[in-house]
Amino acid sequence: MAKGTMQDPWKLTTPPGSSAYEMYRDLDGDPPALVCVVGSTTLKYHVSAIEDLHTWLVQQGDWVALGAADENKPAADGTVEAWGRAPSNPVGGWYGLRKGYRGRFGMYLPPLLEELALAELTHEARNNRMRAI
Repeated sequence: MAKGTMQDPWKLTTPPGSSAYEMYRDLDGDPPALVCVVGSTTLKYHVSAIEDLHTWLVQQGDWVALGAADENKPAADGTVEAWGRAPSNPVGGWYGLRKGYRGRFGMYLPPLLEELALAELTHEARNNRMRAI
């Protein structure tokens, strides 16, 4: 398994299997971040997203829809995406750090949790779900 560093990033695929991307931890960033590189686009999320999302999934106790959506589109209630931007989550709002690129939490974080053996994920063309392991 990759180390999740810039030199040895996690190589992941979106839940439907349609796009490859890489993620790594940037612990020296301000704030420390998970960096997600999708083609020429870079998204950043709070590094605590891994542990926080896993904890939330454990609390849900069952499958949860991913509900991935861009920042400027609403997220469906009860989805991973909605939780990733909710004022009630541990960071008090968006896990995404880069304005204009804060969405897609429900697309890019779930495969990382699967890679880290923290969650199971469905891999359908649409409407994917995840649950904690």
